[in-house]
Amino acid sequence: MIEREINLEYFIEVGTEMDAEISSEILFSIFQPNSPLHDGAVIVRNGRLFAAGCFLPLSKNPALDKNLGTRHRAAIGLTEETDALVIVVSEENSWVGVVESGQLNHDLDHAAVRKRLYETFGLKYRPQAT
Repeated sequence: MIEREINLEYFIEVGTEMDAEISSEILFSIFQPNSPLHDGAVIVRNGRLFAAGCFLPLSKNPALDKNLGTRHRAAIGLTEETDALVIVVSEENSWVGVVESGQLNHDLDHAAVRKRLYETFGLKYRPQAT
């Protein structure tokens, strides 16, 4: 999840503070099934991986798809309470989603996720050549 204006300190307190440069290697390490931080979320603050293993509030929205698991309900729940932007990956079917303001946009391709991240950070998105 990416912290914006609303401070996510409460969720960091139940996780493990890290303050590390974001890299694919560290994210893969955190989310390995045997990692002690695997089941929690990571928090990005000021462009750095600030904490990992953070637990989020589950959405109480009764209209959510019954097939959504805990990870997705937690991503939605956090964005119902804060202005964070959450990227969620499904372990079951490998789709990637972006959650904002309680709304899950799922099964996004790499370019769509990248574009949303650029927008979040106020950067001009330039599609990569294929």
